[in-house]
Amino acid sequence: MSDKKAVILLSGGLDSATVVAIARAQGFACYSMSFDYGQRHRAELQAAERVARQLGVVEHKVVGIDLNGIGGSALTDSSIAVPEQPGEGVPITYVPARNTVFLALALGWAEVLGAQDIFIGVNAVDYSGYPDCRPEFIEAFERMANLATRAGVEGPGFHIQAPLQHLSKAEIIRQGTALGVDYAMTVSCYQADEDGRACGLCDSCRLRAEGFRQAGLADATRYR
Repeated sequence: MSDKKAVILLSGGLDSATVVAIARAQGFACYSMSFDYGQRHRAELQAAERVARQLGVVEHKVVGIDLNGIGGSALTDSSIAVPEQPGEGVPITYVPARNTVFLALALGWAEVLGAQDIFIGVNAVDYSGYPDCRPEFIEAFERMANLATRAGVEGPGFHIQAPLQHLSKAEIIRQGTALGVDYAMTVSCYQADEDGRACGLCDSCRLRAEGFRQAGLADATRYR
């Protein structure tokens, strides 16, 4: 096993599964982290476990936090409908401070493990208006990580890696397919059913379906 460790945020979706495969191909021993944060469905957590097993991560950790307690998003508040048509501006599926919280917890685990690299599957091309998916956010978090930790002050510090940042969804799918990702295991839908089957209507489903179409590959998504 490689002594070069990386913590990887793994949601169970298409992008994060691809990131695990990329980190593994780069020679990292992969430690994946998912969050039970009060999201609408648990299918994505089951998908994350499948992906972690299939891609051979060293350890997969699921951390419970209560973002449902603050609400403000269609992904954590069942009284807010998931939009099924494209909109303008930051969408209601944005979860307040989610990536900031997730990266902070991944940073803590990385410091414990002695890992210098944290991978996240954010994307600025198909990012749907989420402010915490922009390159500026990733760069700012890396600066903060190296200011706020013992490993940053006394040790080698951290790199926040976002290898999908400037790729289209089709490019992501092609790269993941080449690295052996089975996208049938993943769940991207914002309102998947208990079996992980996608609605085919939400923003995430539309981007995913268009990505497979542009990649010229069969859509591996299971629809209800």
